[in-house]
Amino acid sequence: MSVAKYISVVIASTIKFIGGPLSGAALGLSWAETAICTTLGMMLSVIVITYAGVALQALLHRYRPRPTKRFTRRTRLAVRIWKRAGLAGIAFLTPLILTPIGGTAIAISFGVKRGLLLFYMLISAVLWSIVQTLAIYQIPGLKGVFG
Repeated sequence: MSVAKYISVVIASTIKFIGGPLSGAALGLSWAETAICTTLGMMLSVIVITYAGVALQALLHRYRPRPTKRFTRRTRLAVRIWKRAGLAGIAFLTPLILTPIGGTAIAISFGVKRGLLLFYMLISAVLWSIVQTLAIYQIPGLKGVFG
């Protein structure tokens, strides 16, 4: 199997989680290969944002003016999720609606410890990569469309 196919799935899932299962199916990978690459992609994004987050935040504050509105619809949603479910809720919703980058940034902004963040995100990535990959692979006629 070509390494480029695996890299494509990893890259697709670093930005938008569902991109991993969709691209894995399109490239003809098995569901297990797709789930593993999707998990790796999300975790790559989480690790980069977690460890480069402070530097990225400083860079943003340096070149971007301070926003006049502190509480937007997005920040209210993040606070609501945090108050109701904490880190587990953020990690659970990251692959579904928050994106790997967004969910990690939210967790970091609430001051979550790195090790705990990585652990919760790994559990979420494994769970959702299996669920979403199996769901995508069950769509009838999928191989006819892409293959």
